[in-house]
Amino acid sequence: MSPIKKYLCTAVTFLALTQSGIIDAKISKPIGDARTISVNAGLATPVMQANSEGTAFLRVALTGFELDSGIQRPPLNVALVLDQSSSMSGDKIQRAKEAAIMAVSKLSANDIVSIVTYDTRVRVLVPATKVTDKSRLYDAIQSIQANGSTALFAGTSVGANQVSTYLSQERVNRVVLLSDGMANVGPDSPKELGDLGRALAKKGMSVSTIGLGLGYNEDLMTQLANYSDGNHDFVKNSADLARVFDREFGDAMSVVAQDVDIEIICDEGVTPIRVVGRDGTIIGQRVTTRFNQLYSAQQNYVILEVRVPASKNASQRQVAEVNVSYNNMATQRKEKKSDLVAVQFSDSSEMVKGAIDKVAYESAVEQIANIQTQKALVLRDQGKVEEAKEVLVSNAGYLDRASTLISSSKLGRQSAESKAEAEVVDKDAEWNESRKSIKAKTYKRSKQQERKDQPY
Repeated sequence: MSPIKKYLCTAVTFLALTQSGIIDAKISKPIGDARTISVNAGLATPVMQANSEGTAFLRVALTGFELDSGIQRPPLNVALVLDQSSSMSGDKIQRAKEAAIMAVSKLSANDIVSIVTYDTRVRVLVPATKVTDKSRLYDAIQSIQANGSTALFAGTSVGANQVSTYLSQERVNRVVLLSDGMANVGPDSPKELGDLGRALAKKGMSVSTIGLGLGYNEDLMTQLANYSDGNHDFVKNSADLARVFDREFGDAMSVVAQDVDIEIICDEGVTPIRVVGRDGTIIGQRVTTRFNQLYSAQQNYVILEVRVPASKNASQRQVAEVNVSYNNMATQRKEKKSDLVAVQFSDSSEMVKGAIDKVAYESAVEQIANIQTQKALVLRDQGKVEEAKEVLVSNAGYLDRASTLISSSKLGRQSAESKAEAEVVDKDAEWNESRKSIKAKTYKRSKQQERKDQPY
């Protein structure tokens, strides 16, 4: 039986049971296999006002399965690309070497690593090789000395070439880039670095960027990471580098799915409006987007705003069909998952409010507010300081109201952040650091890269 026919057969029974009060309006989801990702799609407002056209936020959540002793992690193919320009001298370069050695110590003999440094020129200290002689790797890292300018584009490109040597769908292919300064040799614009990140993502690589101190270009570094769903971290103090490297390699070692493609097919009459917070393509009723990778026990989601036509009280209709395909890193197979999204209609405002899916609603509000914060950054860059402050203050109010509606402490914290950001937006002496911090937070929110040890 096709998914549509199956849905139609069950919808009548479901509607009868919900109207009689035997079950509630929330559609239950089957428990998936332990070695497959789970897909859970639904509306933030699963019950909408009857007899009135309205917009809704559809959330598609993907959760990676847990790696345990019975599941061997996929091998890494990673290039460490380290800035050794003159601005890295002293404590910075020493801490960077310590962090790199700690990261290499975590690797196993099945992993592949290359070590690349860049200043005015690029050097391949260790070509891509299996991690069988760690002492050789440690010695190479210890030999790094700070000198020269910052050929960031070339350093990233050479690191990617090293990863390409052993590029495989069976491996986690990643470039980890550290820089403390502006790219001043070779291509140096966010667009050029973004284009490089996009090209590497198409080859199956992700790029994670680590900005150290207050002298690097956060726009460039986030653009480079963006198109491959790589991580981005702002590290103010070099003493924190080891913790960030540890977390980065921990992420890489926990990848359970790669090349995750998401397709949302809206039902006839339902209009897709926009993918909120990340890139996506809308052609007619079909919406597509993707994740480069998914980590163990981590949830990532896509928010799609849709327009739903008016329907009668106590009626129900399908909103969309969701199809997901991905490379399972445990089974090394291409797998598919699907789900259906439905909505009910009621003329009771209390019923509409009471049926709100808190998790989905919270995610939608979080991403909408994140877009407003990014808008404020653009205004501040244009010198429109007061307008930027107004956007942040308004954003805080929006988050406050949503937090109260669904009793969300997470949205409450985000509101407090927005208020604090409004307070520093006109303080020139503090803005460089504040901008880097805000840029890193908005990036993590858009990519849903919250970690237990560092909630954004």
